[in-house]
Amino acid sequence: MRRLVSAALALFGALLSPALAQQPPQRSECLAMANAVPRAMPAAFRQAAGSAEVQITYAGHSTYFIDTPGGLRIATDYSGAYQVGRLPDVVTMNRAHSTHYSLFPDKRIPHVLHGWGEDGKPAMVSEHIGDTFIRNVTTDIRRYFGDDSGTDMIRDGNSIFIFEVAGLCIGHLGHLHHKLDESHFAQIGRLDIVMVPIDGTYTMSLDGVSEITRRLRASVVLPMHRFATPLDEFMRLIGRQFEIDRRSERSFRMSRDALPTTPTVIILDGV
Repeated sequence: MRRLVSAALALFGALLSPALAQQPPQRSECLAMANAVPRAMPAAFRQAAGSAEVQITYAGHSTYFIDTPGGLRIATDYSGAYQVGRLPDVVTMNRAHSTHYSLFPDKRIPHVLHGWGEDGKPAMVSEHIGDTFIRNVTTDIRRYFGDDSGTDMIRDGNSIFIFEVAGLCIGHLGHLHHKLDESHFAQIGRLDIVMVPIDGTYTMSLDGVSEITRRLRASVVLPMHRFATPLDEFMRLIGRQFEIDRRSERSFRMSRDALPTTPTVIILDGV
């Protein structure tokens, strides 16, 4: 009898394994929180997730470093030119210009995530690395100078990367070149912290990016791709509902519990 039960269990496991292998990766909690009916969650778990802190450092241009409670270090739009402290464990890249990617990153970086796909296919990132779930939402980009392929835009050539860690939803808009439609916003879900390019020329107009910023309504907005953009003009366009917090340092810590109740633009001047 035991042999029959063991054989049946083995057969069931063999049939089940391929199905499990085809299951999608960990679901996005940011999408779940944005779209789903609220679920019951143990108070102790809420407190643990809410009090865990991430450290965010502005390295320059479009590169932010995110240090997670679990010790993971992430760098956005990584070219290697903007380095702060130790090498990152994870780098994300976009290919609009060489200041946003490197085809030859340091070999000691274990996870290199491209925001563009190969053979005309969009990049599909959905990975659980350390204590962080990382996914992407693709957008189109303009072709760069010298690319004479005959079309104005590269479909799915840029990615908005979203990092879910410590109960926070952190988004990096990348080298964004066009307005987002409803499908983009649906794929993004809720963001608590968003990194926004505000150059007004190389990416998109200040009017356009301000509209996106207002729509996302993250608790914390981190300007990037700043150049000589008048910050006062950006603030005027996104509206008075956003406060401004200008700091002389280049890093800050944030937890879910500490998110500002009023949407706030944090400008890190310590670069």
